[in-house]
Amino acid sequence: MLKKNILVSPVVKWVGGKRQLLSDIEPLIPKKISTYVEPFIGGGALLFHLQPQKAIINDYNSELMNVYNVIKEKPNELISSLEKHEINNSEEHFYKTRALDREKEYENMSNIEKASRILYLNKTGYNGLFRVNKAGQLNVPYGRYKKPNIVNDTIIKAVSKYFNSSNIKFLTGDYKQALKGLRKGAFVYFDPPYMPISDSSSFTGYTESGFDYDKQVELRDECLLLHSKGIKFLQSNSYSEEILNLYSDTKIFKVEVVKAKRNINSKGNKRGEISEVLIYNYEKE
Repeated sequence: MLKKNILVSPVVKWVGGKRQLLSDIEPLIPKKISTYVEPFIGGGALLFHLQPQKAIINDYNSELMNVYNVIKEKPNELISSLEKHEINNSEEHFYKTRALDREKEYENMSNIEKASRILYLNKTGYNGLFRVNKAGQLNVPYGRYKKPNIVNDTIIKAVSKYFNSSNIKFLTGDYKQALKGLRKGAFVYFDPPYMPISDSSSFTGYTESGFDYDKQVELRDECLLLHSKGIKFLQSNSYSEEILNLYSDTKIFKVEVVKAKRNINSKGNKRGEISEVLIYNYEKE
């Protein structure tokens, strides 16, 4: 086990990020893991906290996975591209950059340019929200921050070093592909788009496909399949009647309620501390 680098931390701001819940999640992590698997990687807070040496990470969001690939392969070029965004940062530049994925020329942009675009928009967009419309286009407004941290070269270089010193498989697409062929000893952490607890709290807009109740049922069935193979998993989700019902079989599932602060909601009075659940299928060590 290599010594963890404290500089390795999330490079994107992500709705529902798990940094604040790490103290609740970490005691539930098995001591021995052959392969760490995260099918909904998002901002990667738990991955970067644990820094496993062998991992499989996936996200349906191809823009996000491109960011991680570029950080691994071309960190210095990414930093140089971000520096240009920092120099030009303004409301006009933000909307011009945001509109690029509506243009035909977007397909001709390099992966480095696409990655720096996403990071720039993520750091300067309103409330760090990553949201797309049904056409898959970003639709977050400008955030008007005085000093956004656009070029975080220290963290980018640290994450790049971690990616290159570890055996990490990058996947892009349906989360189920990350579960194929797993064997006992692997550990899966699921952090799917949450079951909404109100109309205004639904943040399934990371990708244009969404993640509805039927998808939640499908995920529960995948958890049952993992359990039948003796594979340990942990899932984060909303504290909702639907989720509690889906995971009501106490012979298989253990459910813990935790408190999380959520600062992103379309309605200001809906922000604050809310209940979430951690669901797992093994005994604490």
